[in-house]
Amino acid sequence: MKFTFIMLGTILLSAGLTAQIKLTSKNIDAVIKEMTIEEKANILVGYSFGKSYWGLPTNPDPNAGAIVLGAAGNTAKIDRFGIPHTVFADGPAGVHINAERPNDTKKYYCSGFPIGTLLASSWDTDLVYKVGAAMGNETKEYGVDALLGPGMNIMRNPLCGRNFEYYSEDPFVSGLIAAAVVNGIQSNGVGVSAKHFAANNQEGNRTYNNAIVSQRVLRELYLKGFEIMVKKSQPWTIMSSYNYINGVYTQESKDLLTTILRDEWGFKNIVITDWTNTRNTAAQVHAGNDLLAPGNAEQIKQISDGVKNGSIAIADVDRNVKRVLEYIVKTPRFNGYKFSNNPDLKAHAEIIRKAAPEGMVLLKNDGDVLPLDSSKKKVALFGHTSYGLYAGGSGSGDVNKPYVVDLVEGLKNAGIEIDETLTTVYKKYRDYAINEAEAEMGPFSSSSYFPRPRVKEPQMGVFTYTYAAERNEFAIVTVGRSSGEGGDRAFEDFNINSEELDMLKQTYEAFHNKGKKVIVILNVGGVIETAPIQKYSDAILLAWQPGMEAGNSIADVLTGKTSPSGKLTMTWPEALADVPSTKNFPNGFTWRDEMFGKKEEINKLPNLGETKYEEGLNVGYRYFQTEGKKTAYPFGFGMTYTQFEYSGAEIKLKGGIYTATVTVKNTGKRAGREAVQLYVSAPKSKLVKPVYELKAFGKTKELQPGESQKITMTFSNYDLASYDESQQSFITDEGVYTARFAASVADIRQNVDFKAKAQMVKCHDVLKMN
Repeated sequence: MKFTFIMLGTILLSAGLTAQIKLTSKNIDAVIKEMTIEEKANILVGYSFGKSYWGLPTNPDPNAGAIVLGAAGNTAKIDRFGIPHTVFADGPAGVHINAERPNDTKKYYCSGFPIGTLLASSWDTDLVYKVGAAMGNETKEYGVDALLGPGMNIMRNPLCGRNFEYYSEDPFVSGLIAAAVVNGIQSNGVGVSAKHFAANNQEGNRTYNNAIVSQRVLRELYLKGFEIMVKKSQPWTIMSSYNYINGVYTQESKDLLTTILRDEWGFKNIVITDWTNTRNTAAQVHAGNDLLAPGNAEQIKQISDGVKNGSIAIADVDRNVKRVLEYIVKTPRFNGYKFSNNPDLKAHAEIIRKAAPEGMVLLKNDGDVLPLDSSKKKVALFGHTSYGLYAGGSGSGDVNKPYVVDLVEGLKNAGIEIDETLTTVYKKYRDYAINEAEAEMGPFSSSSYFPRPRVKEPQMGVFTYTYAAERNEFAIVTVGRSSGEGGDRAFEDFNINSEELDMLKQTYEAFHNKGKKVIVILNVGGVIETAPIQKYSDAILLAWQPGMEAGNSIADVLTGKTSPSGKLTMTWPEALADVPSTKNFPNGFTWRDEMFGKKEEINKLPNLGETKYEEGLNVGYRYFQTEGKKTAYPFGFGMTYTQFEYSGAEIKLKGGIYTATVTVKNTGKRAGREAVQLYVSAPKSKLVKPVYELKAFGKTKELQPGESQKITMTFSNYDLASYDESQQSFITDEGVYTARFAASVADIRQNVDFKAKAQMVKCHDVLKMN
């Protein structure tokens, strides 16, 4: 009898769990009503196959990870409601999935796009949108539903290991460029996860670091870019960061994830956690983390048990479930899209090749050395990076690319002859040096995920340089740097070391003794020391890390096939000590320290357990311009192969929107593009403010010599506001403002005064410093 009763109950339960409605975009509430607590808990916890990133057991679906191999994770599936897994994959610089699959000879390569810093340095939102659209196409065609990017944290300090993924030290650049990327990617019907929200401005102890920062500085600098991006693009997801802000984990902060993000900014979609282990699950759910990633079985049980024992409100669960289901019904996988696994990488390579020069920055060009005289056809390449360019950084910002065009190949494609003697020497040296560097990494040497050790330049005798100067018509010296997720750059990584200095000096002297020129290529992901480079060069091209077409893109600029038009989106200081945040920044803390160290010991180290943002608003040009402090290169700086003249600047107000216009004329002898920046100086008020701040920017089309174009930029009264903690409001002071139309923050071309009316936008009193 007991057996019969159990069987009957099982049959009835089974029948009740199978005869259900199927999810559509119009019946989400009805589906939620029918779901069990366990099913709801599953929907709120991600799936990652085998074991999660943190080694914890995940949801028991052995097929989840086979959907797209190498993807970062998935949402749960519930067959009885017709809910499939959906797939997340890394990538700020392209889709990060495995290139190889078991028992399959096909290669699943993805395009390696230029790093975020280069894209932002183009100051061209239309171009960035097109690059984003290409990324989104690969996302969709490889069966991925949302891309974990863009990265858009503020470059608080030059040494942040992930600065290459980010856009700027300025929130308006970050917000507007990010919105363009998001809109481009999402134009394909796939999503993004803008990250890392918020104040994740260092990799050192990123999992437990407590950012101590004032409400005003948070609102004006570290949150403003996200605010702009949310309002202009509505990303499908936002990723909550690892760190604390003022003593509270961002992933457990309802003030951040609900009050500010949703109530104040109007964000309508889902928040997912950065990939972490189990924390306070109840607090995460309550705060508004809709999806816990990568997900593990422990979290499912905690949610289910929490609802049953009252520690987690069912209203919070249902709210989060609804948002996740609203995300799922938008995805290609839910809508039955038949992805091809065959995106047009060749077409995307062309986009990459053409886009990269737009963000490369010409820092020096004495005597118009560039573009190269077409008669100069033989070059000596120095610097081991010339023979193995960095297409991008490491970690989740890396991509399994089909190839990377090195500088040798790129120059050869442009018809330039390479000194083969040097090529042989450097290639042998690289094999040796890289093996030595890999040995330092021990068991992690086979992983491309972690930052690689810096490889020294070979020490070559004076005759090597002398003979090279005799054989070749000019020299190119490449200085390279790489960084990545899980570690910040050390102070010495900023500086030119003794081997690099010797290489620069000997090359310069040997070639100048023969009346020949030296060009330096900076193949870097972030800011470095430039005084020695300025001294021992005739021209400097900041190529950044330009993606898989690197060598071709650089050669296009050097030969004048395309003209560089990029400008810096961050200040380049003369020394690290000149940057106010340096005293409150880790010195080279890496993933190995965090992986093998003890949390309690690490948290006691300077700027690791706790980082005080004592510099306040004195970040980048806001500090250097206000204090009149000298820089190596100011924010917004970038040369071209021509010159531009500004005229007829105006500011008009209509419907609450200020429209700024200025006419830009190409007064030089070559075609080129100009990035115009609009800075605004505010009238005096009780709040101390920077001397001026960027509020808008625009870029011309390619102007022929003598051609002009009117550039139009817009901004609002709210964009002029500063945050007043005493009133918990963004305040726009009434009075006369000055708009400064500029080629860089240090090169103001025209000034126009305009009047603004007072405005107060009330905010919530949240995220206070302890």
